[in-house]
Amino acid sequence: MAFLHHPPSRVVGLDIAKHTITLVDSRAPAPRVIDNEPRAIRALLKTCDETCLVLCEPTGGHERTVLAEACRAGIPCHRADTLKLKAFIRSFGTLGKTDAIDAARIADYGRERWRTLPLWTPPTRQAQTLVDLVRRRHDLVALRVAERNRAKAPGAAPLAASFEAMLTVIGEQIAAIDTAIDEAIASCPDLVRRSAICTAMPGIGQKTAAALLAHMPELGQLSRRQAAALAGLAPHPNDSGLLRGHRRIKGGRPEVRTVLFMPALSAARGCGEFASFYQRLVQNGKNRLAAIAAVMRKIIVVLNARLQTT
Repeated sequence: MAFLHHPPSRVVGLDIAKHTITLVDSRAPAPRVIDNEPRAIRALLKTCDETCLVLCEPTGGHERTVLAEACRAGIPCHRADTLKLKAFIRSFGTLGKTDAIDAARIADYGRERWRTLPLWTPPTRQAQTLVDLVRRRHDLVALRVAERNRAKAPGAAPLAASFEAMLTVIGEQIAAIDTAIDEAIASCPDLVRRSAICTAMPGIGQKTAAALLAHMPELGQLSRRQAAALAGLAPHPNDSGLLRGHRRIKGGRPEVRTVLFMPALSAARGCGEFASFYQRLVQNGKNRLAAIAAVMRKIIVVLNARLQTT
């Protein structure tokens, strides 16, 4: 991950909506509104240079044009973590919320935290396609679970044909998405290599590997502690004075924990290369659920190391 090495000469905070962008410039703090379309964005970026820093937050993909145009122009940009940004805004005691307020606080966030903000690196076309496909598959699987639950609810018999038709269509769509995911991975040699490394670990299949590569593309570029923390699997201390509280995992990316649960559960059942690790933890008095979390952490740390060395 790349970082700025010198303070930015100018910070531009962007609050991005579907059709508009509200911006606050550190040199001219009065908020402005421009259209969220390439021509207006390029006009804005022409006033910036490589000493500036542009910040935004995720807005359902509406920020992609800004990030792509900034990278194309060679202007450093950062897509802020929403939870960190909201906590920063709350630290000011700000109760109101408008696009202008958010843009101003995003600019403040960049001025204060620029040393620790990783710069945005645009994904390859195949990698972005993989992310979109994996997210769509997740939505379809959730929809299938909901339909199955409705079909089993009391009084669902008169609607059985409707449920069956919906489940058939959803199943066909999931199958089509699975094919598209395989094609997206096969079209990129780097994704093929990374997927092969992941699936070489017992318990991780093609779908799990694809989900890991989509939800955590930084794998192979992190330290072991960074990988565990980003996956939301690092145990955080809960100490105060003489109290040594129970350490819990929190934060990070919940999608990664969801993906890793089944491989860890496989180890708990005595399968895979981490089965002995799980059994040793349990024999030493570790809670079974905590042991599964430890196996999940072990999996992500090992995969991160293997992707670094190959």
